[in-house]
Amino acid sequence: MSGRVVGVLALQGGVAEHARMIEALGHRPRPVRRLGDLEGIEALVLPGGESTTLHRLLTAFDLTKGIRDAARRVPTLGTCAGLILLATLGVLDVDVERNAFGPQADSATARLPWKHGSVVAAFIRAPRVTRVGGGVRVCSTWQGGGRYGAEPAIVGVEQGEGEQRIIGVSFHPELTGDTTIHRDLLD
Repeated sequence: MSGRVVGVLALQGGVAEHARMIEALGHRPRPVRRLGDLEGIEALVLPGGESTTLHRLLTAFDLTKGIRDAARRVPTLGTCAGLILLATLGVLDVDVERNAFGPQADSATARLPWKHGSVVAAFIRAPRVTRVGGGVRVCSTWQGGGRYGAEPAIVGVEQGEGEQRIIGVSFHPELTGDTTIHRDLLD
């Protein structure tokens, strides 16, 4: 199999789902559990999960600096808690509000705009972007969830270009099988 070697943070969350999507697109997923797993990756995915737990695991496995450095040098995607990680690690210039669309019981699926097309997204205890910094482009908004149902909430952003591009989304495209975001990252 040719294609890029794509590191998938494999400490918690939707690791297998992201790996299957990466393989389906002709790329090679590599689970990232140790610092050495980041060597030679050509892209990086930070799956959803529970953001506080992910932060603690990054510290416990001594991966915080390695993930931060990798996200600054290869195309990177953060979904749900992965978006929160990118913001708190200081590599994506946004602020986020955790669990902005309500509890897990309020989970939803929606077709959202994505750049020049659309994406099918699953929202599960999803964050929303509350501030975008300079150089951050809004790629997707959602009008229909939790206490923000009446106003569009920012749920997809992109910063940088080419190999230093970072995509952050509030939702889980890997749970709907929609490869739009992964193709965008890896093309």
